[in-house]
Amino acid sequence: SASRNSEEACNKKTPESLMVVYADLHQQIVLSLSDNVTVLFCSAVNQGPIVQFKLSDIGEGIMEVTVKEWYVKEGDKVSQFDSICEVQSDKASVTITSRYDGVIKKLYYDVDATAFVGKPLVDIETESGSEVIQEEDVVETPAMAQEEHTHQEIKGHKTQATPAVRRLAIENNIKLSEVVGTGKDGRILKEDILNFLAKQTGAILPPTPFQEIQTPPPAPAAAPAAAKPVSTKAAVKPPPATPKPVFTGKDVTEPLKGFQKAMVKTMTVALKIPHFGYCDEVDLSRLVALRSELKPLAESRGVRLSYMPFFIKAASLGLHHFPILNASVDEDCQNITYKASHNIGLAMDTSQGLLVPNVKNVQLLSVLEIALELNRLQVLGASGQLGTADLMGGTFTLSNIGSIGGTYAKPVILPPEVAIGALGKIQVLPRFDAAGQVVPAHIMKVSWSADHRIIDGATMCRFSNLWREYLENPASMVLDLK
Repeated sequence: SASRNSEEACNKKTPESLMVVYADLHQQIVLSLSDNVTVLFCSAVNQGPIVQFKLSDIGEGIMEVTVKEWYVKEGDKVSQFDSICEVQSDKASVTITSRYDGVIKKLYYDVDATAFVGKPLVDIETESGSEVIQEEDVVETPAMAQEEHTHQEIKGHKTQATPAVRRLAIENNIKLSEVVGTGKDGRILKEDILNFLAKQTGAILPPTPFQEIQTPPPAPAAAPAAAKPVSTKAAVKPPPATPKPVFTGKDVTEPLKGFQKAMVKTMTVALKIPHFGYCDEVDLSRLVALRSELKPLAESRGVRLSYMPFFIKAASLGLHHFPILNASVDEDCQNITYKASHNIGLAMDTSQGLLVPNVKNVQLLSVLEIALELNRLQVLGASGQLGTADLMGGTFTLSNIGSIGGTYAKPVILPPEVAIGALGKIQVLPRFDAAGQVVPAHIMKVSWSADHRIIDGATMCRFSNLWREYLENPASMVLDLK
């Protein structure tokens, strides 16, 4: 009725009628503010569409994953490349990141629930005007990302950076491939760009990517003898406390998930292979002495040098002479493929189960470079961040069972590989030297398993002998003499 009055008054075009129009408009504004303030503000907001963010194909024939952790909740605002959740397949842990700027409206799964490829993970209300390409969801594995994340590559792995960081790099003429990312999964942060600029100008260098495994700086000059503690036991770090097992008195049944489920599949296939076993022992006395000399040098470069890099390098040198051990056969065992790269895997005991990441192209790496890569894999394995790229593509495997205990083992081949070695613990045992005198020696047992369909016992024995020679005379191995 107020609107009709104002319309009639406006048609009369008299001063009195114009006052009526003014009063009518004022009344409408007051009523709107008093009745529903929200309506006024909401009508001015141009909301974007709600997009179903689906779990895209993460490769290797994986059709389902387990949701390990959510990094967002309903109502959270996210930007492109922000982490949405972490999922675990039967091969690796994968971080899912957002492709859109917007607000999380719905989570489709609880933690530990099974999510399926092609089904929605979350609903995102995108911001108005943002480009929506629903079929291209972003999947990240550690140290790997979609092409949209950057314009640079590092040894086959794409770097990760937000658009703002990329813009900062472009403005300062910096290649992202030259910058070390310190963010989650190697993401390049703004601070990394600024540190890189400081480095270019001669300022303090940024911390190295392996800072967490560097040894502490040398201690100051020794204090007087009176100041030294009487007992050295107090300086020994106590072992971590082991939680006591809880007895519930009830049987518990739960489905196999993740890596346990993968082990069922892999071992079922592996036990179809006729295994040939061969055992030997290696005198590591010279290697023990060499490692003790090289260890301080490696630590000065931020690298923790164990015996494993030597074992891996010796295996690679041996594979040059026996390439059939670095091969694979097809399902019907009709064709054999000799692998050009020596991607040597290391069986790793983690809280998630048995994982076997591999060091790529060992034939091109020095012992120190192998140690550096092992350090990276061990850090990722301890934090459950090993990606598909680290776990796939192995051609030969070593299992260091001796790091836990035991001398001999019967390792099971990891298909499609054709050989595997299990390393026992290093023991100081009496042995005879060249003069017939009993001397202490650092002895390690090794147990090999080979696919007896294509590898005969003599080949396995000759490879083991060559591998042992490299380790018993490590100088030739360090010099990479083939």
